Amino acid sequence: MTSMPPYPDLMDQIDERATAFREAATVAGLAARVPGCPDWTVRDLIVHLGKVHRFWAATVTAGPADGPPSAETLGDTSPQPDLLASSAESIPLLLEWSAESTLLLLEALRAAPSDSECWTWWEASEAPTTVGAVARHQVQEAAVHTYDAQEAAGKAEPVPAAIAVDAVSEFLVVSLGSLGAWPHRPARIALSAVEGPTWLVDLTPAGAKADPAPSGEPVATIQASASDLLLLLYGRIGTDSVTIKGDRSAVDELLTWIDND
Repeated sequence: MTSMPPYPDLMDQIDERATAFREAATVAGLAARVPGCPDWTVRDLIVHLGKVHRFWAATVTAGPADGPPSAETLGDTSPQPDLLASSAESIPLLLEWSAESTLLLLEALRAAPSDSECWTWWEASEAPTTVGAVARHQVQEAAVHTYDAQEAAGKAEPVPAAIAVDAVSEFLVVSLGSLGAWPHRPARIALSAVEGPTWLVDLTPAGAKADPAPSGEPVATIQASASDLLLLLYGRIGTDSVTIKGDRSAVDELLTWIDND
């Protein structure tokens, strides 16, 4: 796992992506469908990201814990029913609730040292269970959902390169590292970004191991921009949008494994 970006930078990136998210949601309108989340409208997407921000704000504030915050601790993380109406008046009110949600997360992060412990869902991975790691993951959460909102508005833009490069590294350790045993034949896969970085991941019965010791060539290499690599891992684009060299079936198995989680 590459070194974590400076903690203040992570909070700036969350703020910037969340702002871009609301701008795109405004253009799309609440009723627009979200291609990356086919069962959702933009209204659903706004509520989801706001609830995520409020959940992690409470989690960070709670500090070290054996589990996530209780329902009593969390309180009601959903917007009031009147904010979910379809009227034009409800749109700015729901976006205001969304902005308040982001602010709650940022305030919680700013109040806690980056190396302080808190509950996370990725204990099974090699990633730290710290406030800094939460901030890092929330950057990619906001970035991917900003792409979703932009796509719903018909104006999808690549994830900013600096965010995407770090997010690919984080995804391979946190998300893949939490999936447990690899159910297929062992494989080494490389992800090569046009911006320069290349990541290796070994897939074995022990699970996914990012940045393994050099011990052989990958059976397949996926080449694309860092943004497209990230969006591929998140199922937002298909393999027709990237270049695959080597064993395509191993790549298909990897993407199916991720999608089935």
